[in-house]
Amino acid sequence: MTARTTPDPQRERPGRIMSHEMAEQPAVLRRLLDTGGPRIREVAEQVAARAPRFVLLTARGTSDNAALYAKYLLEIRRGLPCGLTSMSTTTAYGARPDLRDVLVVTVSQSGGSPDLVASTRAAREAGAVTLAVTNNPDSALAAVSEFHIDIMAGPEKALPATKTYTASLLALYLFVEGLAGGDGGAALPLPELAADLLARQSEIRALAARYRFAERMVITSRGYGYPTAKEAALKLMETSYIPALSYSGADLLHGPLAMVDNISPVIAVVTAGRGGEALQPVLDRLRGRGADLVVVGPRAQVDQASAGFVLPTDDVPEELQPVLEIIPLQLLAYEITIARGQDPDAPRALAKVTETH
Repeated sequence: MTARTTPDPQRERPGRIMSHEMAEQPAVLRRLLDTGGPRIREVAEQVAARAPRFVLLTARGTSDNAALYAKYLLEIRRGLPCGLTSMSTTTAYGARPDLRDVLVVTVSQSGGSPDLVASTRAAREAGAVTLAVTNNPDSALAAVSEFHIDIMAGPEKALPATKTYTASLLALYLFVEGLAGGDGGAALPLPELAADLLARQSEIRALAARYRFAERMVITSRGYGYPTAKEAALKLMETSYIPALSYSGADLLHGPLAMVDNISPVIAVVTAGRGGEALQPVLDRLRGRGADLVVVGPRAQVDQASAGFVLPTDDVPEELQPVLEIIPLQLLAYEITIARGQDPDAPRALAKVTETH
């Protein structure tokens, strides 16, 4: 007769994988700084020697939000004009643009999606300098790219990407700094600050109670915070199934503000710096409409909102704050999903590696 085993509550607990991977982020960031940094600088030096005049960024999903962050970095800190590619122009329509003197950066956690591989191969054949940023150095994408950066996040098993997103942001920051010979030293405090944020999960759990029965949410930001708003919306939709709309603060004023009222939950991601300053008129308009406004950002902004989460922005450059500001929003997506009786580890209808063509 086969002995019956007692289920392990920890193994059966919904969201245990996502929770574990979120908790790994300080260690991942530290590993990338300590071990990956020298290799990233080496790649950056080789790319800089090729003197690209334009950058095209290629990605999907969470990686697309990391690529958008890179766009801000490259345009603001390096003065390189950037565009986000439409892969179907190559994979579906067969277009072959002249990409000489163009750097094509493809960001992908798995490096396995056929359209990413095909478009990168086509870009290299068209004369581009190609760089893959992945969590898999043995991937097909890494193989077809001239250069590769390993984000060194380790295996990610939960369907919602968490540690690979923050690792991608840090890797891209180190690369962009390396293009001008920088060592990325400003990022050294990030692992400890990330650990401090994760230790405040009880604050997020209390905040999540506001959204347990939400039917939709709006998330807004400007500047470096805009990719965070987009990534937070994606996390909320794929884990809790709440329709979450992300807008640049400027775009929110051009029409979508009309749908915001005193029962519409709005989360504003406020970076300490020029992006936060540019968002201020939007915050004023939201308060004027009586929106249920929650702010993730500096204390002065949180104190003026209905509720919020204070970020450690002192002495953290604006361009590095996105690595930190997404962490409480990852936790928020997790806590809302748990409160709604769902499992954030296994969102319905999703696969870890999405193969698009």
